[in-house]
Parts: sequence; structure tokens; C-alpha cells
Amino acid sequence: MTETSDTATIRNYNLFGETAEAPDVVHCETIQDRSELHNWELRPHRHARLHQILLLRSGGGEARIEERIAPLIPPVLINMPRGFVHGFRFQQGTEGWVITLSADLMDEALRDREGLRAVLANPSAVPLPPELETLARRILTEYHNRDFARAQILRSQAGALLGLAARAIHTDQAPPDPHADSPLLRRFEALVEQHFRQRLPVAGYADRLAVSPTHLNRVVRHSTGRPASAMIADRVLREARRMLIYTNLTAAEIGYELGFTDPAHFSRVFTRGIGTPPRAFRQRMEQGG
Repeated sequence: MTETSDTATIRNYNLFGETAEAPDVVHCETIQDRSELHNWELRPHRHARLHQILLLRSGGGEARIEERIAPLIPPVLINMPRGFVHGFRFQQGTEGWVITLSADLMDEALRDREGLRAVLANPSAVPLPPELETLARRILTEYHNRDFARAQILRSQAGALLGLAARAIHTDQAPPDPHADSPLLRRFEALVEQHFRQRLPVAGYADRLAVSPTHLNRVVRHSTGRPASAMIADRVLREARRMLIYTNLTAAEIGYELGFTDPAHFSRVFTRGIGTPPRAFRQRMEQGG
């Protein structure tokens, strides 16, 4: 990835703190191995096609996820889906593992209608079950082996990891709406992720999904309680918040990046959606708001 400066863009990483590709079935390493290279701190970044699960058994620190800062008190499991901006500051000597799974492996392992996909779709930090710590050790051992059937075993262990992680999150939190795992909804979300900067109307997304705007709105509203247009607007506002926090671009430049031809229009949309103008939002976040 090419970067114009350290603060002009949000970094996109592939591996945990790296821009290299992840060619293996699963990537597994200790938090210590990676964090020592970065003085125990990983600056805010995101992964376009990778899902990460971190398991802290000792030490601690803090995580920054989007606009929130949360303490990490081991033993803790951290679920980090693709696309969310996050960064970590660990205490020196923190012990644990980070396991990275590709989007393709996630699609293969998670079946529709079983509910796991919805549980794992958002960042979370929950108590670490002992059986997940045991499984992480096994995955790390298998990852470093080069024995016959290694890839098959890693895929199976990754499936168990996702199942146990989803169970831990489900136990700790209120269960999501079972209708939220609609295949059409997921296809719509994927298209929004690709095209939100183009400011397509709902009809444009419906056309790409080969359904009517009325049907798309019905499915989205049934799953989320809100119209499709709200999901599109939320994605634009989320990116705007990220860029105001993590880049040094002006509000006008951010508006242009997000497909607005008029900075005043962008400011009005942001203020209506967030409740405060872009400049005031940035100042509040810089002051620790």
C-alpha cells in the first residue's frame, strides 16, 4: 500500500501490523512477537479482507476501536471483524495470541442461518474461556508444523475457534436479531462497502442486486428496523468520523473523498447525522471527548 503521509490516510494492514499478503490458511503468532517490533503499540489501522481474534492471557493495555477507547483486562477475547479501524497499546510483556482468518475462510466456515455471522460481525471484548486458550496453543503449534494435512487441520481448528468465540460473545452479550443474517442483506452490505463513496441511491443498489427498491427496503427494514437509505448514510458517516479522527484532511477534503461536490452539503449531512459539525467533532475527539 502506498501512503502519502502518516496522517493523510487510514492505514490498511493485511497481517497483524504488516502490509504483506497473508498467503497461508490461517496466520497465528504471539502478541509478544509482533508487539515487540512496534514498541508494544500498533497505530490505528484496519483490515480490508481479514478477521482477527486476539486472546490475552496476561498483561493488558487498551484498545482503540473506531472512536472508543477500551481497557484490556486479561483474560480477554477480542473479536475484530474486517473493516473496523482499531489500534492497540499493550503493557510490556503482555502474553497472548492473535489469529488472523481470511474473508474466504470465514465465508467457508460460517453457514447461513446458524447465527454465528451476525454475532461475529461487530467488534467485542469478552472474558476469555479456558478452552479457547487451549485451542490457541494448538493452532500455534500446528501453524508452525509442516506435517501432512496441516491445512485441513488448521481449517478445522479455525472453525472451532469461530464457534467458541461466537459462543463466548453470545453468552456475554444480548443475542442479535436472528433475521439479521439474511443473504440479501449481506450482499447489500458488501455493495455498500464497495460503493459508498459514489453516493448511489437505493435504486442503484437494488439494480445491482437484481431486486426492486421496495423489496430491498423491506428486507433491510425487517432485519435492522431501518430503511436501506439509513444503512448507506451510516456507512458514509462512519467513514467521515474515521477520517476526522485518524487523518489530517480538512472537512472539505473529506467531503470530496466521500463523493460530495459541495463541502457545505457534506457539513450539513454530517451535522444532521452526528449532531455536531465536522470541525467541532474533530476538536472534541482531540480533547478526548
